[in-house]
Amino acid sequence: MNKVFLCKETARDETRTALVPPDIKKLIGMGYEVAVQSGAGQCSGYADEDYSEAGAKIVQTLKEGYDFCDIVVRVNKPDEIDGIREGTLHVSSFDVFNQKEAVKQYADAGIKMISLEMMPRTTIAQKMDIQSSQASLAGYYAVVLAASKLPKIFPMMMTPSGTISPAKVFIIGVGVAGLQAIATAKRLGARVEAFDTRPVVEEQVKSLGAKFVKIDLGEMGQTDQGYAKELTPEQVELQRKAQAKVCAQSDIVITTAKVFGRKAPILVTKDMTEQMKPGTIIVDMAVKTGGNVEGSKADEDVILDNGVRIISGDSLERFVPKDSSNMFSGNIFALLEHFWDAENKTFKLDYEDEIISGCLITADKKIVHKSFADIG
Repeated sequence: MNKVFLCKETARDETRTALVPPDIKKLIGMGYEVAVQSGAGQCSGYADEDYSEAGAKIVQTLKEGYDFCDIVVRVNKPDEIDGIREGTLHVSSFDVFNQKEAVKQYADAGIKMISLEMMPRTTIAQKMDIQSSQASLAGYYAVVLAASKLPKIFPMMMTPSGTISPAKVFIIGVGVAGLQAIATAKRLGARVEAFDTRPVVEEQVKSLGAKFVKIDLGEMGQTDQGYAKELTPEQVELQRKAQAKVCAQSDIVITTAKVFGRKAPILVTKDMTEQMKPGTIIVDMAVKTGGNVEGSKADEDVILDNGVRIISGDSLERFVPKDSSNMFSGNIFALLEHFWDAENKTFKLDYEDEIISGCLITADKKIVHKSFADIG
């Protein structure tokens, strides 16, 4: 496998591309052949000419690309797979836990499918981890977006007519997105507080100049993949009650709490939003997986009767497509480079490799990932 096809994204609101010209130039230098569908990089600032100059072949249709390649790369799974040949390796984010019928469809069609969000959270796989690269940009943009809607400025400012107090920002969930949100809010001059169910992140919060809100939830921790463990209903209620006071005093609340492969927990209830000040901004970054905030809606802002605004924080990395595409492309390049067999000039799909076994979902007309064996 050494022929790569970069598809143009079809989702209406997708602005990213999975490979950028500098990485394509490096792939071609290694021995890959690359075809790019016309317009694939347009929304992220890359013209067809940029890809041509990098050495890629420009094709007009999906059929031309599918006929050319044995590896397909894109940001998101396609609406349909007609035309993808049996034995082709398809690489993209996939949302596999919510797309089980599609997983079976790929297996039945004989398409080898790598789901990038299933990449193991190991040191060696870190450079291939789209979850981290994209979440970092989303955390940054969540603060920028909130700041643009807030009816006050972030920093303290002393003026002849009086002193303006700094904005108060509360971050719930201190993963990659949360840490970047903390750092960005601090750079803008806000007073920042943060909470996470994993006590181990307290030092990280403090190192960024923020205050860690301590809530005793009993035994907590994280999974071997670095994700927060799912809370019991009793622990969720304890967290809500303790956070209510902090939320009521905050100008901005950003929630980032996702549970991998499961519905996001509701952490900010209607009772809590009713206690918040008029003009308070809430950004729910978990809205795509059910939402951390009661009443939040995907792709739509909600303004409550008391003047609190709940902003949909779904895939905010799409609003900075140049950088998010560069980082996504870096993750794809790292994968294609790591498994490149230079002697035989091919991508080596080693089923026994820890990285491949973690993210390969279908192969040889079967569902090969153990997490989805029940739908085979």
